[in-house]
Amino acid sequence: MNTSLYPMFLNLRDRTCVVIGGGEMAEGKTSELLAAGAKIVLIAPSATPQIAAWAEERTIQWQKRTYETGDLRDAFLVVAIADRKTNAAVFQDAEIQHIFCNSVDDIPHCNCYASAVVRRGPLQIAISTAGNSPALAQRLRKEFEEQFREEYGPWVEHLGEQRGLLFQDKTVNSETRRKILHEQASAEAFEAFQTSYREQRNTQASLRSPDGSLKSS
Repeated sequence: MNTSLYPMFLNLRDRTCVVIGGGEMAEGKTSELLAAGAKIVLIAPSATPQIAAWAEERTIQWQKRTYETGDLRDAFLVVAIADRKTNAAVFQDAEIQHIFCNSVDDIPHCNCYASAVVRRGPLQIAISTAGNSPALAQRLRKEFEEQFREEYGPWVEHLGEQRGLLFQDKTVNSETRRKILHEQASAEAFEAFQTSYREQRNTQASLRSPDGSLKSS
């Protein structure tokens, strides 16, 4: 029987993440890790112009060489985009040091897998096939992007604001609070929010000239 994966989201803010590789895929992974607030150490003899620019700006630390044992010191996560021999060495070191390791397109040398993700502000929907079919995960991501439109981002932010206010109201008991929270998160509530949101967007658009500036009265 196959072991089920445990789905979770990692908080990488100010955590050291090591990227092994300097190609376009390494650039993409680095961009995603930077967006998550991670501190990046990239190890590769050569790299893309964007990676080089990040290093020049000191956005990341780039060590211009091949991977060596000991490079994972203080790392929380390592992403390896290298040959199988290098991936195997990285994975072995990560296992010994209890570090999350994702070797791209190399399932035997992973103890975690990156998901295809739909992002709508604070709403994130992650899709994983445990490395069996990244193509399927990408297809499902596109389908979910069609289903969960951009309005979901501001709506979830709105739900968070309303939840905070509700918990501040000490006159509301837990059962009533639970009922209100579920009503606020209902499909009907989203439809009402979506209609209002689109009307506001249309009004704002009508007040602007083609160059984006406000129309004069």
